Amino acid sequence: MMLPPTPSLALSFTLRIQLGAPLELGQGRAGQRRIIPIVGGEAIGPDITGEVMNLGADWQTIFTDGAAHLDTRYALKTHDGVVIEIVNIGTRRGPPQIMAKLDTGEDVDPKLYYMRTAARLETGDNHYGWVNHTLFVCSGVRHSSAVEVAYYRVT
Repeated sequence: MMLPPTPSLALSFTLRIQLGAPLELGQGRAGQRRIIPIVGGEAIGPDITGEVMNLGADWQTIFTDGAAHLDTRYALKTHDGVVIEIVNIGTRRGPPQIMAKLDTGEDVDPKLYYMRTAARLETGDNHYGWVNHTLFVCSGVRHSSAVEVAYYRVT
């Protein structure tokens, strides 16, 4: 009997994403809604380096327990000028007192909360075409006006 291979993770790149001021939409069907503009940042290799473009946002739903559903769409431009679209879906949750600190912009040890996402990348460039057929899982850290997200290739 042949067993399926066990996936492993390899760090592909980290994004340091600069955020604009949140736009509060109020109560939606599933929870409090907000849009957080993505206004810049950088991509740090080993696989991809470049800049996060001033283009995109995180459309969040905040549930009554403080957990956030993250739904982002943005773009990065590689060091050699290629644009890569990123769609990243996930969750951020933790104890109420920790989530309250994050909401006020306080830096909190990322071991005290859970911020994980799954990302889909897409480009038309042949050199980076491998991203079109690669699964990425991510781990993040929330800062007052920025997010740091490590992208891991599932191998």
